[in-house]
Amino acid sequence: MSIVSEAAEIFSAVLSNDAWMISEALKTDAAWVVGAFVTLIGGALIVLVYHYVPWIERSLEATIMTSTYLLIGAIIFVEVFRRFVLNVQAPWSTTLPPFLFLIMTWMGCAYNVKLRTHLAFSEFRMAMPRPAQFLCLTLDALLWLGFSWVVVVTSTQVAANSAANFQIMLGTDNVLQWWFLISVPLAFLLIAARAMENWLIDVKNLMTGKPLTGAVAIGSD
Repeated sequence: MSIVSEAAEIFSAVLSNDAWMISEALKTDAAWVVGAFVTLIGGALIVLVYHYVPWIERSLEATIMTSTYLLIGAIIFVEVFRRFVLNVQAPWSTTLPPFLFLIMTWMGCAYNVKLRTHLAFSEFRMAMPRPAQFLCLTLDALLWLGFSWVVVVTSTQVAANSAANFQIMLGTDNVLQWWFLISVPLAFLLIAARAMENWLIDVKNLMTGKPLTGAVAIGSD
């Protein structure tokens, strides 16, 4: 079967809204081709959203990170009190926080891609000539896009398989795991968007003569 026909099956499965069909379709080689287009086009669309809705550009990842962090803390605090003082405990209180932590972690990754705090090696790059600095920044963008492509494909396969098998979050009766697992490919679309956004800024800085590389620190937004 050709890549084109396999890709058509993926789109057909998605339109059918059948988890088992989606899971089976994503096992083909075409998943990597479709995933590449989704990563690039999805990232580009998110960049446009960032451009036209500045609040989202400034606050999306930070808001999600803070919300999930506070929710994790609240669940743990309340359930520890209930367990050791009242001798009762919600059965989902030990299984929900790890899923929330998953969301917080990858949103934090996207946030730090925005800030360029992932192994930036700024001191070394600042000593390089401008062409070499721009080459390194371009390599950064390509690597992030490559990582995002791989994770978007593989994590979507995991989420689809979870949905196809009706995997329930432990401690609940009807909360499906894929509702949380799908946050991983979505987060990596944000990472792809941040990589594109940063590279466009780098191109503008190169053309205008502005500094390409500077000192960065976590939380310096």
